[in-house]
This record gives sequence, structure tokens and C-alpha cells, in this order.
Amino acid sequence: MSQPHRSSLPIPDVVIADEFWSPRRETVRAETLPHQEERLRDGGQFAALRFEWRPDPHDDRERFPIFWESDVAKWIEAAGYALASRPDPGLEAAVDEAIALLAGAQQDDGYLNAYFTAIKPGKRFTDLRDAHELYCAGHLIEAAVAHFQATGKTSLLDVVRRYADLIDREFGPGGSCEGGYCGHQEIELALVKLFRATGERRYLDLSLRLLDNRGKAPFYFDEEARERGDAGYFGGQGSVVRADRRSREYNQSHAPVREQTEAVGHSVRAMYQYAAMADLALELGDQGLREACERLWRDLVGTKLYVTGGIGADPSIEGFGPAFHLPDGDGYAETCAAIGLVFWAHRMMLLTGEATYADVLERALYNGVLSGVSADGTAYFYGNPLASDGTVERSDWFDCACCPPNLARLLTSLEEYVYVADDAGLAVNLYVSGTARFTREGRHASVTQRSAYPWDGAVALTVGGEAPLAFALRLRIPEWTTGEPAIAVNGEPASFAVERGYAVLDRTWAPGDRVDLVLPMAPVLVRADPRVAAAHGKVALQKGPIVHCVEEVDNAAPVPHLVIARDGEPAVEHRDGLDRITVAGAVDAPAAGGLYRTGTTALRPTEVRTVPYFAWANRGKGTMAVWVREAP
Repeated sequence: MSQPHRSSLPIPDVVIADEFWSPRRETVRAETLPHQEERLRDGGQFAALRFEWRPDPHDDRERFPIFWESDVAKWIEAAGYALASRPDPGLEAAVDEAIALLAGAQQDDGYLNAYFTAIKPGKRFTDLRDAHELYCAGHLIEAAVAHFQATGKTSLLDVVRRYADLIDREFGPGGSCEGGYCGHQEIELALVKLFRATGERRYLDLSLRLLDNRGKAPFYFDEEARERGDAGYFGGQGSVVRADRRSREYNQSHAPVREQTEAVGHSVRAMYQYAAMADLALELGDQGLREACERLWRDLVGTKLYVTGGIGADPSIEGFGPAFHLPDGDGYAETCAAIGLVFWAHRMMLLTGEATYADVLERALYNGVLSGVSADGTAYFYGNPLASDGTVERSDWFDCACCPPNLARLLTSLEEYVYVADDAGLAVNLYVSGTARFTREGRHASVTQRSAYPWDGAVALTVGGEAPLAFALRLRIPEWTTGEPAIAVNGEPASFAVERGYAVLDRTWAPGDRVDLVLPMAPVLVRADPRVAAAHGKVALQKGPIVHCVEEVDNAAPVPHLVIARDGEPAVEHRDGLDRITVAGAVDAPAAGGLYRTGTTALRPTEVRTVPYFAWANRGKGTMAVWVREAP
């Protein structure tokens, strides 16, 4: 088995002290995590683990408890990452309470799912397509690994290992679920994390087995439905659960994973599957999985990626539509899907060493992910439309509350995405102020970043350490860069080669050496492929990694009445902690004389003003659009 050559630095080895990210991460710690804990207590998730919850016969929301372990698990995982960066006795005590509830709900043989223990006893592992048992198990495993790495405690790790061992037996040769796999992928990538944390190869083998079972005939979900004799938990969803290819595409079970060529179906499930495939390709040197990942990536990025880094255009399946089908107001772009894209992109970068994957990661992170939470950290978008008629606003919580704790766990683990260490040295993937500590040739070294990113492309990096040290420092050159980047070392212009999207500086570094990187970052007008009907004849504004939108509150008319001048020169003002772009445009006059008319539309000049897309919907309701009409 080939070992990975690239890895993220551990969270404790990265200190984030960044003008953009630090306040947002502090909001997650101070506001979001307590808010989510309160919702989990009030909503029934904690009560379910005490077996105190019972369905209301007059309430059709009985189905939602099947997800509840995952809500608690993602909150524990987010808290674990927060504890890894800074101790918090109150938060740690709350986590310990939740873990005690999970341990108390575990059955003697290791099984852990409150719904099937209390509500459907005797039915466990009989509805893998719909009932999310292995999905919940996967999130429990991820939470346990994060908690263990943050605190050194094995209280949750011991619980999930017993459960994983049971799953290994039941889904192994001769087990009751031999050949099976989950309808909602997640456990596959979690098992890779469990393998890395414990060194137990059987968890890696189980992950591969679950992936390799997927999509093979006879189709497991059809067989289990015949044996079960009913339509399953989501049996009323019509075409989603038909026994045909379109139905199987919904959960990516339509073909063996190595043969899949297009991103189809439910987008979150797809992202978690593809992330696991990339993990296993890296761990095992599996060329078939790698080639499948690369094919799927080309399809997604080339035909199904929103300019905001959002994915999943079809609300009816929370998933992918056809190629170039990227509606704006009627699209979906679930927050969890953008988070899943960050996970997959990061793994693809680790697998290949190519910066293009970090480019997409950055686009998703700063736009499609960050838009999912309000400025105060206590309201959320499930879907992230690229246009609004003025009725869209964030919600305090959801019955299916997957997105809020998913956001929290990503933002509290941001350290894992900034740097990558390998045999040659250190790569900087995200420009986030702070310090990274790493060891090379048995000696300690560090790199400290300082910048006003993402508002400014000037980044200063200072090398620290005990003595001179030779290594390659690789700096990602983002695809959005609007001119030739410049690099100086200790004040002198430096020549550099660009390899796989990184500027490579390979030399012996002395403590105190300074690198100044300048990434030209001018605002630009972006146009979509003409096959994207929702964006045809329109433009979006972007500066650096930040995609902007136009909100009614900043402008002289509702957004549908605005037109951006084709030859307008965008101007930038930094105000209230945000870049705002102004560009020349016009307002078309309201129609006179009826719904339809002949002749041209009267226009009056105006300025069109933008705000970063992630910041919209924080100042009340109003129309919004990313894509705005361009004057002919």
C-alpha cells in the first residue's frame, strides 16, 4: 500500500490570526455553537438519545428522527475542532454530556441508532436505501476522530469503533448485509479517517468494500425492498425511488463507481462518495478510482458548477440537473453540497498536487459556503439561490438540520485547508494570515502569513526556525489573477517557475527570510457559457475570489430593472469590512400602456452597486441577483 505523500498540517500546528476569518470563526465559537446546542436540546435530538422522544400522532414530521445522530455528531465534530485550537471548559463539558448520551444509547453489540432502537426495533439495516443508518454512523465516526485528536479522550472513539466493528461483520462475507451499502454516502470517507486515527486496516478495507459494492447488479436496494415488502422510509417520493436508472442515479448507485462518468443525482451524496474515492485512491494507489474522480471532476466543473462554487441545480432531487442547467432564482445550490465540494476538492489536491482543485475549493468556500450563514452566525440558508424576488431569507433552523452544523464543522476546521506538507516542503493553498509550524529533516520551522486577503492580493510570508533549512515553498497562483504575479525575497525581485499552478521557491531558507507575493486583483465582469440560459446576456462581478451580487437595498430600483454598461469600469470601495463594487449602468423605466408594447425601452443612467454574495440577505428582504443584464 502506498502511503500519502501530501497531508494537511494538524489543526494545533496552524494558528489563524486573520482579519477576514478570525472574527467569523469567533462568531461560530461564541454564537453558532451555543445556538446549535440549544436547538439540538429543544428540537429533540438529545431527548431521542435518552429514548424520551416519541412521535406525535398528529404531526407528520415523525420521519426526521432518522437523521438526528448526524446532527449531534456534526455539532460534536465542530466543537472538537474548536477545542483543538483553544480550550473551552464549558464547551468541552457540553460535548462530554452529548457523548455520554450516545454511549448510553449504544446497544450491547455496538449498534447505535435511536430511531431503530426505540421506534423500529428489529428493523435495523433493512432499509439501507432510505434510512440513513450508515450515514449517521459515518458522522459519528468523524466526530469521534475530531474529538479524540482535539482532547486525547477515547470516550467517543471507543463507542464508534464498536459500531464500526459491528458494521464490518454485518457487511462482510457471510454477514446479514453482505453486498450492501448506504443510500446516503458518508461512512466511506469517515472510515478512512478512522483508519488514519487507529491504524486498523480493516476500516480502510470496509470503506473500499462499500464503494465497490455500489452500483453492481443485482442492485442491492431492489433486493432489500423485495425482502422487506414495503416501499421504504421515503416510499412516497415517486420517481426518486423507482427501480430504474434514473432512480439509481439519485444516490449514485446506477453504475460501479469506477465506471461513473457524470455527476448526477443528489449532490451531497455525490460529493461524499467522490471524496471517499479520492481518499482511497490516495491511500491505496488505486488508479481506477483516481481516473473516475478526474472524469467526474471534469464533468462537474465544466458543465454543472455555479459561479459561486455552488452545485446542485435541481430542487426536486437536491441535486444535479443536465449539463449547463444552472438556474439562478429557481436553482438550489445546497450549503451542504458546497461544503462537500470543499471536501472533495481538498482531497483531489492532495491526490494530484494540482492547484486547480484548490482554486475551486476557494471559490466554493468564500461564496457558496459562506453565504449559508448570517453575519451574526445564527441563521442559515439551506439552498443558496443566485437571484431573489425579495422573499428569500435565512432560517433560524430546519427540520432536516444538516446544513447548520456542517457549516460549523468546516469553519472550525479551516486550519486543515490552508497548508499542505509533502516530501519537498510546504504548499500554501489559502492565503489566511497566521502561522504554520512544521517539521522537516527533524528540525522545526514555521511560515507566517500577513495580508488583507481576500480584499487585497499582497501577501507577506516570513520563514522562522532554529537554523537555515532547505525546502520548497509553493505559493498557489489563483486562476482569478488579473495580471502577472510578482514575488520578491528579502526585498529583491525573485524569479520563479510555476508548476501545477504553484509558484515554486526552492532554496535554503534562513530564519527571518521574507517573501512578498503580489497577486493582481482587479474587479472584472464575468460572462457565462451561452448554454447557461439563466446567465445569457448577463454579467456577474468578481474581485479576487469573491463573487459579488446586486441587492436592492444598495440601488435605485429593484434589481430586475438594472442594466450594467458593457464598457463600464468597475470601481471598488472598502467599507464596513467589505469590498463594494460600483459600475456604470441604467434603470429601465416601468412599462406604460399595458403589459406588452412595441418600441424601445427608455433607460436612465444610474450606478449599479454590489456587495459580496456571501453577505447578502443581512439587511432585510429585497431583490437580489448575481447575474445582471448587460447593456447591448
